[in-house]
Amino acid sequence: MVVVGLIGKTNVGKTTFFNAATLLEAEISNYPFTTKEPNEGIAYVHFRCVCGEFKVKDNPVNSACINGWRFVPIKLIDVPGLIKDAWKGKGLGNRFISVAAMSDALIHIVDISGSIDDEGRISKPGTGDPVQDFREVEREIVNWYYQLLKKNNRYIAKWYRQTARIDLSIYKMLSGIKVSLEDVRFSLNETGLAEKDFDSWKDEDFKSLAFYLRRRKPTLIVANKMDLPFAEENLKRLSEEYREYIIVPCSAEAELALRRAEKRDLVEYVPGEEMFFVKDRSKLTRKQIWALEYVQERVLGRYFRTGVQQALDIAVFKLLSMNAVYPVADEKKLTDGKGRVLPDVYLMPPGSTLQDLANQIHSEIARNLVCGIDVRLGVRLPKNYRLRHRDIVKLVVALRKK
Repeated sequence: MVVVGLIGKTNVGKTTFFNAATLLEAEISNYPFTTKEPNEGIAYVHFRCVCGEFKVKDNPVNSACINGWRFVPIKLIDVPGLIKDAWKGKGLGNRFISVAAMSDALIHIVDISGSIDDEGRISKPGTGDPVQDFREVEREIVNWYYQLLKKNNRYIAKWYRQTARIDLSIYKMLSGIKVSLEDVRFSLNETGLAEKDFDSWKDEDFKSLAFYLRRRKPTLIVANKMDLPFAEENLKRLSEEYREYIIVPCSAEAELALRRAEKRDLVEYVPGEEMFFVKDRSKLTRKQIWALEYVQERVLGRYFRTGVQQALDIAVFKLLSMNAVYPVADEKKLTDGKGRVLPDVYLMPPGSTLQDLANQIHSEIARNLVCGIDVRLGVRLPKNYRLRHRDIVKLVVALRKK
């Protein structure tokens, strides 16, 4: 399952984002390290389901289909707020960073209204600096990578002497935190360290490598609390400072309010949609009416979406370039072996093949895979066919001899 981590300072709204995305009631309070342990939950990314294209009523099993949108589960981790010197272990920060590093992608949440101080305490909007907050958290993560490299310096040197390959030596040490060999090679080339003898590396070399390794982790920025004063001018500053990042305007509070209202059958709302509909206004309290009107005016009316679902979708489909693929047993009826229409969809990494899909479904299918059939085109697909987003494929498996 794809893993997305939420990082940021305390009180930027990570737990609210997490609760909105998962509808789990993780503790929300206004003090440093409210989240004592990383919270894990199931969130969903969504895309236009193929059921509309084929005009069929689907029967989702491992996912959900709502109003023609297929929602596929991912794991979401709410990492406790990071503060200065977290990489040294302050507030157990180094352990939390290690959890973040093992995510496939990161969503870095900032309080774009500037309503937290340097220590992550709630303050008046406009008194804090979200640009500086982002910079500080990123510095903590880079320092953690640096510490990891320095701490394992001996082992890297040992493997380097055995292999004369610095890329393989560093990769061997970092592979457990989802750093690929390609990540290591890119970082070594960018720093000019690929051809430099490891025994002559200086402290600045380790810091430089740590910086580029951090940048290789797919990350987007969520500018939370967009409905508050000073948010728009701070968003402009952040966008100018970090042009290389995708930045998503967001109001996690608005999304949480809408999802809770939908759960209580007060409104019709599909996550990621630009609007909601009140089912029966007479059943709403004054406070609920005010809250929904606020969401409509201050969030959806200005930014069209709350940003929560959009951020998750961008992380998985843009940053990670995942492809959603439907396997079926009957290419004519689009059913599985039990007659269910389009029951399953799998998120496959870029470059994944038909064989990779078979491996993910079942080892027996993988062992006996012969080929595949493209349902749309009706053509035979080899086992090394590279899957594309929204592919529907039949896996042809050899019958076992009795």
